[in-house]
Amino acid sequence: MKLNQMALANAFGILAAVYYVACYFLALLAPEVYKSVALTWFHMIDLSIAWRDAPMGFGLGIVTFTASSWVSGWLLGAVYNKFVK
Repeated sequence: MKLNQMALANAFGILAAVYYVACYFLALLAPEVYKSVALTWFHMIDLSIAWRDAPMGFGLGIVTFTASSWVSGWLLGAVYNKFVK
């Protein structure tokens, strides 16, 4: 069964945008929770000098994260479809 590459890309893009907005608001409203989670994902890296008081760059961030996720979904569909021939 082949995947619809465009549908998969759109799903990746939408999920990425939702995740980005949720993460942005978590960082804005509960920065300590956000920092705690981030620290568990980046083992042994001291991020203390990188923290800001509030998240920045929402517009550019959501566009680039959504676009790169869309491309990833499209590429995943293309590669998957090559293997199911």
